[in-house]
Amino acid sequence: MKDTFSAASYLEGKDQKWLVTGAAGFIGSHLTQALLEANQRVVAVDNFLTGKPENIEDVKRRVGALASKKLEFHELDIRDQAAMSRITKGVDFVLHQAALGSVPRSIKDPMTSHDVNVNGFLSVLEAARAAKVKRFVYASSSSVYGDHPVLPKVEEQIGNPLSPYAATKRTNEIYARAYASAYQMTLVGLRYFNVFGPRQDPDGQYAAVIPRWVKGVLTNSEVAIFGDGETSRDFCYIKNVVQANLKAAIDPGVEAGHAIELNVAAHKQTTLNELYNAIRDGLSAKSGNARIRDHVPVYKDFRPGDIRHSLADIEKARKLIAYQPTHSVQEGLSESLDWYIESSR
Repeated sequence: MKDTFSAASYLEGKDQKWLVTGAAGFIGSHLTQALLEANQRVVAVDNFLTGKPENIEDVKRRVGALASKKLEFHELDIRDQAAMSRITKGVDFVLHQAALGSVPRSIKDPMTSHDVNVNGFLSVLEAARAAKVKRFVYASSSSVYGDHPVLPKVEEQIGNPLSPYAATKRTNEIYARAYASAYQMTLVGLRYFNVFGPRQDPDGQYAAVIPRWVKGVLTNSEVAIFGDGETSRDFCYIKNVVQANLKAAIDPGVEAGHAIELNVAAHKQTTLNELYNAIRDGLSAKSGNARIRDHVPVYKDFRPGDIRHSLADIEKARKLIAYQPTHSVQEGLSESLDWYIESSR
């Protein structure tokens, strides 16, 4: 795939004010960086529950002092509705990324996942309604497809949620449709499929699979594969996700006063065994450390709440917002491994 999407070119000549929630997180920090590089004004929000201050500092370093002047950062909780209403005044577009991710986390503590992911979502949504934003784009999840067996996943066919996390994301979509109907807001829910890339945290109990495995291989520690390794996912590189968010916010293909959901993925299945081999071999080649090739994973029981296979149909996103993935799994993984190797030094 060829990198043909540029946020700066796409937003050239547009002077807009954006609200990014979860801005110190993995996806939020990349969105914030892309917007600042495109000379946009950004109101950024994070409470550092899962986001990291160093991500915001890294964004500032990368965009430079001049662009950083257009960043207005607020350390606050999205559930603080009064604060959210105050900082959302004058905002044109909302990119809502703040949430507590992880299926296992939601199974262990469903109440907190609900509070942040649903009540927090509603708080931001109310602030956006009061501010009369032009469009509200939010992070949904492929988990809403639940137990629906058909592949690839199409937006109009969902099953029963298999975890509290999936239930919170589906609830977000229901609220979005209700607000579109009741208040004529324009909302786009992006159903992310296993996003990965630089700045994704390898530490913590609920770290995503790719950064966790990269750290495990680099440090010669345990890498656990749950099940037989033939479970498959549609891994999507972060630059594809940035493209989808900006196009979902700006593209005229989204009908005003309505709510829609779009898959954001690479439309490519990768098994966990294939992923592990690609990480191990890639790290060995890039680091020059021959020992890495001797690393082997540990297979454990399947986890409750996990789906067996996942693959997205992305035709709806192609049609409505001209979404076109620029990075394959292999290309994105290569860039990510470079970043993790450099960060480990």
